[in-house]
Amino acid sequence: MRKTQGRGDFVKGVPYLFALKGGRGTEDFASKLTEELTPKVVFELPLVGGITESVVVMWIIMAAMVAVSILLTRNLRVENPGKVQLLLESGMGWADNFFTGIIGKENRKFVPWLTSMLVFLGVANLIPLIGFKPPTKDLNVTAALAILSMCVIEYSGIRQHGVKGWLKNFTQPVAIVTPIMLMEVVIRPLSLCMRLFGNMVAGFIIMELVKTVVPMIIPIPVSFYFDIFDGLLQAYVFVFLTALFIKEESE
Repeated sequence: MRKTQGRGDFVKGVPYLFALKGGRGTEDFASKLTEELTPKVVFELPLVGGITESVVVMWIIMAAMVAVSILLTRNLRVENPGKVQLLLESGMGWADNFFTGIIGKENRKFVPWLTSMLVFLGVANLIPLIGFKPPTKDLNVTAALAILSMCVIEYSGIRQHGVKGWLKNFTQPVAIVTPIMLMEVVIRPLSLCMRLFGNMVAGFIIMELVKTVVPMIIPIPVSFYFDIFDGLLQAYVFVFLTALFIKEESE
């Protein structure tokens, strides 16, 4: 059987499909990925420097959350509460029971923070549905959120055991494990940061590949998964792991 030689003989998988289109698919995909991962400076501020698109989108999300919170809580009543108030109380009751079951009643004061973080990440991951780039595709944003979580986690240990007990924990069960225990303080936020960032970027990569290989119809349900379900799932995982770390630290 005669074997046909060509450029496609030297590439495999998806790059092969790109090569069939003239070899420009790989370059286009690489440029799209680079553009997606590069923070865009929207405007400059004195003494601060460039303000990126991710920061602006986060400001919009926070402003919207504050506005919605004010609207939902301005007419609260003890007697004859409205449907909105009942729905809000049900949601907060579920969040309180859920997170208290994870972190314990002794750490119940962290429930409002965990709930706020869950709502913020959920909105941030769903914001592409209205045309904005999700800030969680910016490694700087996920790193900042992870560091914030680390501070809350370590504070829960200090609050529960005091500074002396918190420091003593790094030498348990024997002093020789102290370097490993100190590494854990860094590994936790790094894990949270890279898990959230990696999954959001992976969703973008898969969607671009699907659009390139099968540009009609099929990307619609796939987009529904990555833009809605996976975004909410990653918000849940981030906050759930933070709650587990708080529980572990307090013990």
